[in-house]
Amino acid sequence: MPVIVATITPKPDKFDEVAEVLTRLIPQVHDEDGCELYALHRGKDRFVFVEKWRDMAALGAHSGAPSIKALNEGLEDLVAAALDVQVLESLPAGDPVKGAL
Repeated sequence: MPVIVATITPKPDKFDEVAEVLTRLIPQVHDEDGCELYALHRGKDRFVFVEKWRDMAALGAHSGAPSIKALNEGLEDLVAAALDVQVLESLPAGDPVKGAL
């Protein structure tokens, strides 16, 4: 199951606008087939999504979904840098419940 960490860095004066774009699209993503986790977190100067998808096919479908198109269009001119999207492979260790997403 792929786990994704996606970091969005808003322009300093656009933080609230980026938050609105991101939170507006979350319900659409939650309804996508194969979405197991799509959680937004806020940091001092960035937003971070932690995602978990059933499989690579579901992640691939998500990448081409209308929600991602709307996200990219909505963030145009609001971000300081390109989105940093990392596709990660779990390396479970320790307690199986606590050691992996």
